[in-house]
Amino acid sequence: MLTHLLIIDPQVDFCDPTGSLFVPGADADMVRLASMIKRLGKKITQIHTTLDSHRSIDVAHPIFWMDSNGNHPNPFTLITEEDVINGKWTTTNPGMRQRGIDYVKSLKTNNRYVLCIWPPHCIIGSRGHSIDPCVSDALIKWENDNFKMVDYVTKGSNMFTEHYSAVKADVEDPSDASTLTNTRLINILEAADIIPISGEALDYCVRNTVTDIADLFGDDNIKKLCLLSDTCSSVNAPGLEFLGPDFVKDMKARGMQMSTSVDFLV
Repeated sequence: MLTHLLIIDPQVDFCDPTGSLFVPGADADMVRLASMIKRLGKKITQIHTTLDSHRSIDVAHPIFWMDSNGNHPNPFTLITEEDVINGKWTTTNPGMRQRGIDYVKSLKTNNRYVLCIWPPHCIIGSRGHSIDPCVSDALIKWENDNFKMVDYVTKGSNMFTEHYSAVKADVEDPSDASTLTNTRLINILEAADIIPISGEALDYCVRNTVTDIADLFGDDNIKKLCLLSDTCSSVNAPGLEFLGPDFVKDMKARGMQMSTSVDFLV
């Protein structure tokens, strides 16, 4: 049986209490995930690990935007199309204003999230960008024991678009292939018999990645997906606590399996 483990953004900024965007519960999630990887060992055919990989100047970081007084928005501020058109928020670089307007319009047209300003996180080269140590140790052990390489999938380095999903950016940029649909990853996953899924955060990057995979897989392949419920936690932003539970409910209805790190392949 071909078992492809998909780990979404197991990074310090999300999984360590000192991280800039710590997801409550993610530290314990990673301990359980690492234990499962070591337990299963050779039963895992391949491991795909996505890495949120941002620049400090990013459309979803405070420095990209400012108000009429030159103040940058606080983290977790929501910026709508109306906010930008009416001048409540404008781009810090005046030359990027039209691109900012076009971006928030595209988010609305694509029925994606309203633009949310996050604390700067997973900055390329920073400690927060690195993999949680216990998971990193487990991945290295798996590589050495099996003489295989983990498939690392980076996302988010285009400063002009959010990239919650490992499959494609929220607004694709035709001039940047990294924002377009990752057909390589989809094709590899389609060949698997079972795809256990772990990572952070359940209500954002896990939700979007799994939904995009399911949409591209077709209904017959969705049953290959298996969410490991004890290795994912949610941001649970105020007023958006429904995102995680609704995602799980919807995907189960489409055929996604559920398990835990302890019960999977016992």
